Amino acid sequence: MARYRLHCVGASGNSFKVALFLSCAGLDWEPVGVDFAGGETRSPDWRATTNVMGEVPVLEIDGRQMSQSGAILLWLAETHGVFAPTHKETFETARWLLFDNHKFTGNFAPHRFQRCFMPEPAHPAVLAFLRARTESAFSIVDRHLSDRRFILGDRPTIVDFSLLGYLYYPAEETGFDLAATFPAIDAWRRRVAELPGWKPPYEMMPVGNSPPLHLHLWKRKR
Repeated sequence: MARYRLHCVGASGNSFKVALFLSCAGLDWEPVGVDFAGGETRSPDWRATTNVMGEVPVLEIDGRQMSQSGAILLWLAETHGVFAPTHKETFETARWLLFDNHKFTGNFAPHRFQRCFMPEPAHPAVLAFLRARTESAFSIVDRHLSDRRFILGDRPTIVDFSLLGYLYYPAEETGFDLAATFPAIDAWRRRVAELPGWKPPYEMMPVGNSPPLHLHLWKRKR
């Protein structure tokens, strides 16, 4: 059995944040599939034994189970000294991790879910609202990356893994052509994809039961 077991599902960008760190850091880990589409994370038994918050990812090590991707990344970086921010970067790390969860991933992930994982098309006003908020957050990061290689400077850190969690899913799912609209973000994600151990999300986590894509339904009724 691997040292780390990551309870996850292929479609979860929050899971991918942790999986990407584990893989690029060269740590011994394995993905453990979760029946997300079947409601496993909502079951009382799963919440009692795995994560009371009812979410993935969950990182398991030596009988301990940790949740929330940002907290997991902080713990892994501190534990292994890999992709860790310096002491001087502590504030900026917290600032960007909170921005990611509140604005960046916080808007992009719901937009993707509403766009292609709902059995019926989301209301156009809902998608427009989420897309506008996503574009606003993306514009902030794109400008920030216009004169630097990674979020905190010249080297990748956990901040990059956090913000990039959902940016490697297909444009057919996300509805964003990053190369055309946010070139600095696109160049940044390509730089991170050059790290040893990088794989796209569905290849990195070929486990679990993700919600079925409903792009055909969305396109037909839009």
